[in-house]
Amino acid sequence: GEESLILLDGRHEFPFSFQLPQEPLVTSFTGKYGSIQYYVKAILERPAAPEQSVQTELQVISHIDVSSPALLTPVLRSQEKMVGCWFFTSGPVSLSAKIERKGYCNGEAIPIYAEIENCSSRLIVPKAAIFQTQTYLASGKTKTFRQMVANVRGNHIASGSTDTWNGKTLKIPPVSPSILDCCIIRVEYSLAVYIHIPGAKKLMIEMPLVIGTIPCIGFSSRNSSITSQFSMDMSWLALTMPEHPEAPPNYADVVSEEEFSRHVPAYPPPIDCEEQLCCPVFAYIQEFRFQPPPLYSEIDPHPTDVEETQPVSFML
Repeated sequence: GEESLILLDGRHEFPFSFQLPQEPLVTSFTGKYGSIQYYVKAILERPAAPEQSVQTELQVISHIDVSSPALLTPVLRSQEKMVGCWFFTSGPVSLSAKIERKGYCNGEAIPIYAEIENCSSRLIVPKAAIFQTQTYLASGKTKTFRQMVANVRGNHIASGSTDTWNGKTLKIPPVSPSILDCCIIRVEYSLAVYIHIPGAKKLMIEMPLVIGTIPCIGFSSRNSSITSQFSMDMSWLALTMPEHPEAPPNYADVVSEEEFSRHVPAYPPPIDCEEQLCCPVFAYIQEFRFQPPPLYSEIDPHPTDVEETQPVSFML
């Protein structure tokens, strides 16, 4: 609330403090089409003179504990794609990928377990990337922005060969934590493992990620310092565009041509009618050789495409 104080001539300095509201506040965020910002404002009233005011931004963090049971569950996806070569089929490319848990913090390296089998006649290159999807909702309108924030490349896989990722790491850069409970702005993350197949559409698996603020103790010896690093390094709060990895691929190289033209997130990648007829999706969980075996597999959701409208802006 507002408090008035009569000041005499001269310079006056005094400290102040106040209690934030008890209800949860959304994490401060500056995005492509909107932002969540908090300010502290001071007003000086003077007799027979215009009032003066100054304000400074207040940064708020709504903590997410990645040790919660929902974020400790492993995530597994499997998919395969037939690769045609003119009038005959050269063979399938199958991909299985797993992460040990759904929740991670800034600075952590995500171990990726994957198995890629190349039965096609092409040379393929598996890759992995972290995507951030910003969703803005207001007055019945929705705007979505999606960007890659980190990526890693695997080895080339020749025709008839198989490659296994036994914990290949992808480090999380300084990015805003997930924002999942705000009614006007959502910030969500996913880990994609994908294969660019020359002359064919890309094979992509996406696994949901939650970027938290309180690390999971016991998974890594480095985790004990992540909380202090997070609280001291607030540079991610001012980032509109996260720092890009070195020589990242174009967005069009990751998603299909249809997705790129519509500029909507591929979460999960759509499958057109032609692919449904000749390229069914198979689950290769039984052939997915991991140690230890996964506890369970999650089933890909099938959300409806989000209609993109004119940009809208928000300020709290």
